[in-house]
Amino acid sequence: MLFKWKKNQEANSLNGRKNSGEQVSDHEFASQWKLMWWKFRKHKLAIVAGPILILIYMAAIFADFLSPTTPLVRFTDYKSAPPAKIHFVDEETGFSPRAFVCEIKREIDPDTFKRTYVEDKSKKYYIYLFEKGEHYKLLGIFNTDIHFFSLRDEGITLFLLGTDKLGRDLFTRILYGSRISLSFGLITIFFTFIIGLTLGGISGYIGGIMDIIIQRVVDLLRCMPTIPLWMVLAAALPRDWSAVKTYLGMVVIMSLIGWTDLARVTRGKIMSLKEEDFTIAARLAGGSDMRIITRHLLPNFASYIIVSLTLSIPFTIIGETALSFLGLGLQPPAVSWGVLLQDAQNLEAIAHHPWLLWPAANVIITVLMFNFIGDGLRDAADPYK
Repeated sequence: MLFKWKKNQEANSLNGRKNSGEQVSDHEFASQWKLMWWKFRKHKLAIVAGPILILIYMAAIFADFLSPTTPLVRFTDYKSAPPAKIHFVDEETGFSPRAFVCEIKREIDPDTFKRTYVEDKSKKYYIYLFEKGEHYKLLGIFNTDIHFFSLRDEGITLFLLGTDKLGRDLFTRILYGSRISLSFGLITIFFTFIIGLTLGGISGYIGGIMDIIIQRVVDLLRCMPTIPLWMVLAAALPRDWSAVKTYLGMVVIMSLIGWTDLARVTRGKIMSLKEEDFTIAARLAGGSDMRIITRHLLPNFASYIIVSLTLSIPFTIIGETALSFLGLGLQPPAVSWGVLLQDAQNLEAIAHHPWLLWPAANVIITVLMFNFIGDGLRDAADPYK
């Protein structure tokens, strides 16, 4: 009875699509990727996470345009200033046609010497879109000074997320820092997957002494605690290296440590596929070992590779953030989420300036979005669901 009901439902759906003018055949065939997409769409969190991640990466690419200033500009009169309060209602005239912020003045308590900022509502600064400001190179190519939003008054900017202890705009620094943190995850995973797929493919397909050597290396790396190993190798990097050299050194360290899981799974998958009929036919046709691995074996578990890729990126982002936070990775004047969190290393700073934790919020949101997408892809690629 249930089978008959499902068959009638499919027939009604097919007839409805025909009546709407869509070109369909009586029998439709869906590829593996189409079936994965249909299952992926059912994962609501993954569907929401995708556009959010796109927005995060677009904000990183166009950070210089979206930010009201540049990351190294200091506003000495506004050190450790709180996030600006954006007003839409003028107490004198009522509703304001344009959003504005008020002047803030620093005051010091004579008893506790605590520094606070108080709004001076007699001085208003209106927020304008596509205004001129600091010069920069858009995408590293075009010279311009147009920013997405800004205040027309010189010497002050819109501190959307507050400032740090040197008076630098935290919103601007978070956007610029996302470039390093997000690109670090992508570049590290790129090299990790090259190493993991290559060594795992060789180990599973060729076997013999090569399999023994590679698997013993995998066992050696897996028996070591990952984070302490990162810390030891990162601490060995020369302190006089430039930010670029330190960045590349951290990429190499994490790539050389993070390939083991993928290599072991790749080995198992290839060992189960190398005796299949299509593999034997390719070998009899004269295909080289590398061609058989790359053109016939790896595509058969590409869905797993994509899932593993998605779930590994947030792990490397957290790794870079942790090392930089501990002072073992990137150092100022380089700007990354981990470097920005160095200002929030003690409870006193967090208690008086809680907005210094905004970089941590960006890390949490990015990692969650990657995990949601990874969960959706994993469920979509599972043939038993």
